[in-house]
Amino acid sequence: MTRSWMIGMGLAAIAVIAAAPSPRATMAPPDDEAQIGQEVFDELKAKGEIVTSSPLYDAIAPIVSTIAKTAQPRYDHPLKFYLVHLPQPNAFATPGGNVYITDALLYFVRNTEELAGTLCHEVSHTIHHDSMTLIRKEQQIARRELGAAILLGPSAAHLLAIALIGKLQSLGYSRDVESAADLTGADICAASGHNPWGLVWLFQDFDTADIAQVPQLLSNHPDNPHRVEALKEHFRERPAVFGSFSSDPARARPFVVPKNAPEVFLR
Repeated sequence: MTRSWMIGMGLAAIAVIAAAPSPRATMAPPDDEAQIGQEVFDELKAKGEIVTSSPLYDAIAPIVSTIAKTAQPRYDHPLKFYLVHLPQPNAFATPGGNVYITDALLYFVRNTEELAGTLCHEVSHTIHHDSMTLIRKEQQIARRELGAAILLGPSAAHLLAIALIGKLQSLGYSRDVESAADLTGADICAASGHNPWGLVWLFQDFDTADIAQVPQLLSNHPDNPHRVEALKEHFRERPAVFGSFSSDPARARPFVVPKNAPEVFLR
């Protein structure tokens, strides 16, 4: 199987896995993050793009559940994971605890560890409130663009959510922000029992792949060699945490897409 993709356009969430909320998450009052995240979800649902079942649910459930259990105490809102149908392998996090995973990513990753590393990285963006920081920067532009509509009555959060849907997959983080998410993601992977070398292997796959075939989550993130070295240094500095994990991708656990999963058409 080659690593290039042509998947039918249109965003469709095909599974959802939610972590049990921590007491803080349950008791937390509504805030900007929760409101914007809910508005984005509601907008997708209104388009009929949210689906609650798929064979892919069973494939990702063991990975997602362990990551969510580990990460949830570090975030004030329930972490929820949705599979979405998009034309390129990708994963992205939005305010309020939602992490979206494209089905194409499940066909791209070589093993369970690469998928786990990607999800731990995205969860870390949520924990660090990175998407909210970027959204607040976009907010002034969006409000100027939507200023007349805001005066007509809909909430600013709803209008902002609509404006952001087209940008959710391409939020551009700085090198420092990405590196911080890598390191926190490695910690979460290790704590949840997943080999944190998976993200390193995914970066290395990117560096040897055709640029047209790599996940959007990597093509938007330059300087992979620097990030790989930063991760390796992080592993060396904490041998008690990372020393038991193998750096050999040959020892990775294959990720198996169910035979009855939705068809993905290759170029």
